[in-house]
Amino acid sequence: MDLHQALIKLGIALALGLLVGLQRERAASRVAGVRTFPLITLFGAVAALGAPALGAWVVPAGLLALTALLVMSNVAKLRQGEVDPGLTTEVAALLMYAVGAYVVAGHTAAAVAVGGAVVLLLHLKQPLHRVVRAMGDHDVTAIMQFALITFVILPVLPDKTYGPYGVLNPHRIWWMVVLIVAISLGGYVAYKIFGARAGALLGGVLGGLISSTATTVSFARRTREEVAAESAEKEGGQGARAGAKLATLVIVIASAVSFGRVIVEVAVVAPGQFRAMVAPLGAMTAWMAILAAAAYMLGRGERAGKLPEAKNPAELKPALIFGGLYALVILAVAFVKDRFGNAGLYPVAVVSGLTDMDAITLSTANLAHDGRLDVALAWRLILVAGLANMVFKGGCAMVLGSAGLRGQIVVYFGLALAGGVTILMLWP
Repeated sequence: MDLHQALIKLGIALALGLLVGLQRERAASRVAGVRTFPLITLFGAVAALGAPALGAWVVPAGLLALTALLVMSNVAKLRQGEVDPGLTTEVAALLMYAVGAYVVAGHTAAAVAVGGAVVLLLHLKQPLHRVVRAMGDHDVTAIMQFALITFVILPVLPDKTYGPYGVLNPHRIWWMVVLIVAISLGGYVAYKIFGARAGALLGGVLGGLISSTATTVSFARRTREEVAAESAEKEGGQGARAGAKLATLVIVIASAVSFGRVIVEVAVVAPGQFRAMVAPLGAMTAWMAILAAAAYMLGRGERAGKLPEAKNPAELKPALIFGGLYALVILAVAFVKDRFGNAGLYPVAVVSGLTDMDAITLSTANLAHDGRLDVALAWRLILVAGLANMVFKGGCAMVLGSAGLRGQIVVYFGLALAGGVTILMLWP
């Protein structure tokens, strides 16, 4: 390593130490602060720089020396009557020594990421403690079940194809389950944090992350209940009309977010084909965003109140059901394509998309990624599934909602469907 590179790496180690030291100084740590932490990271970096000449033992010897210093510091405090049972600063000091060494000996970007994560974890102490205290047994169960799905089941599944057409890969199928559960779990966590006081805009966003179909059904039922309540009280119906506007706003926003969710799924599953697929799907998302903005302008000022109760998205039974549905869809797509050609895939997309867009999105994106499906056909199938899903949600709103909601849903969903059909027909 030349002098220029060595100085750059020492500078990075110094900067990371200063960041952590600044945070510890602000937290009034008695162990190490704004001067000590930069010295620790520089110690690690210098040890790693000297390792090629002096031997690999230099870095672990430095870690042992730092550990001894921290032990002596705590012993001295105990003798003076200071009792501080926390180990956060001590662990951070050891970790930042390793980060300083890794800046030199490993991947600099990874070392910077770890250093940044240390700063955030130390700085977010109070918010993290508040979140943990607010969690109930149900929430902890959701996280543990997600860990089971991701870190226990996924690694042991064989990463090879089975069955007809060579499309059933257990590892890849379960990876799709992990992806969907992760997205839904993010919405679930956001619901737990903001749900009780969410406004209409946030309510629609969370509804799209959790389930746009469930959100549509819940708010449609609410409008009919409001009409019944006002009829019983012989009121003028203004509250019901306002409730219909609010429900329309939340439903349209949730539907727009569901298309944005589709784009994220495609980006994760088929990054190589993402640029070719994102333009038409992005156009549909943008059109839905315009409709949502129009609904917001007409319905702003209304509050969404409490959102529908979100279910634990990491339960094993729904995960298994989605995995089976995904496997069925990807097998059906391969079968229909082989027997009937590309034209036969559109009915599969319609049927699959009626109640769930994720399975058809992930299956077609996977097939496009593997070269089994043309990219232009893949995004069209996803868009057809999305339009079928909107028809299903619109039908739910028409059946379950009030007359005021039905009129507005016809307008907004009609415009959405017209935009989607236009993209299908005119996109090159």
